[in-house]
Amino acid sequence: MSESSEEQQQPQASSPRDPALFRAEPVSFVRRGNRLQGRRASAWERNADQYVIEPPRKIADTSVADDFHLDPTEAFGRTAPLVVEIGTGLGECIANAAKDDPERNYLAVEVYRPGLAQLMLKVESFGISNVRAVQANAPEVLDVMLGENSADEIWIFFSDPWHKPRHHKRRLIKKSFLDKVSRVLKPGGTLRLATDWSNYAEQMREVLEEHADFQNQHPGNLAGEASNLTKVRREGMEGFDPEPEFIDEQGGWAPRFERRILTSFEGKALKAGRLVFDLAYTRVG
Repeated sequence: MSESSEEQQQPQASSPRDPALFRAEPVSFVRRGNRLQGRRASAWERNADQYVIEPPRKIADTSVADDFHLDPTEAFGRTAPLVVEIGTGLGECIANAAKDDPERNYLAVEVYRPGLAQLMLKVESFGISNVRAVQANAPEVLDVMLGENSADEIWIFFSDPWHKPRHHKRRLIKKSFLDKVSRVLKPGGTLRLATDWSNYAEQMREVLEEHADFQNQHPGNLAGEASNLTKVRREGMEGFDPEPEFIDEQGGWAPRFERRILTSFEGKALKAGRLVFDLAYTRVG
């Protein structure tokens, strides 16, 4: 939900030309202010020590040092199935899911500190203790912080679609990222995705169908006239020229995930006339 370029924060003693201080790939999120005010600042002060994981940093304030590895049992104070949500935004989805599903542990991965502070408000309001949060770049969380086969589910809802073709390289969902997801997700675990941009939805479906580690849970589902992709293309939505004869014969879209509540972000997308695409894949092998 809140995944432009990140300012690199360098140790003063290091050379600004040191290649170790720069990420090898462009980040997929837009930098926003980290300043907390009012209720959010108070919620952070009251709750961050208990609920926010603070990894040592390698490059910038969203990086994760190579030697930091999270022990979920220690972090949550118990052993339970782990759900990781990447790009939690204001925390609406993960907080409500954790409230309704106390038998699982929920880890929120987000680069926007005010969003995590808003999540702290919800955690406090709901009186729940099965949520932890980390302000970090998702690929580094998957590469370093989380262990192999440690997550039962990974959720990525409404990551930045990066509309312009020259920016598509910044999209989060691509093969190299799915390799990282596969490392962390348990065999038999579920990757859940949602987006309100059809072009990004098509890319997600394409790279997942081509990846040997993932199997569609709903092959052929919502194809043809039932497909939101058919509707978008025929009606010329999202700036496309209308294609009256277009039909999405492949389908494979998942029904709306019942624990993905209607967030304020999704509500704005629907009000703007965009349609939503869900995908669900099982980690195989």
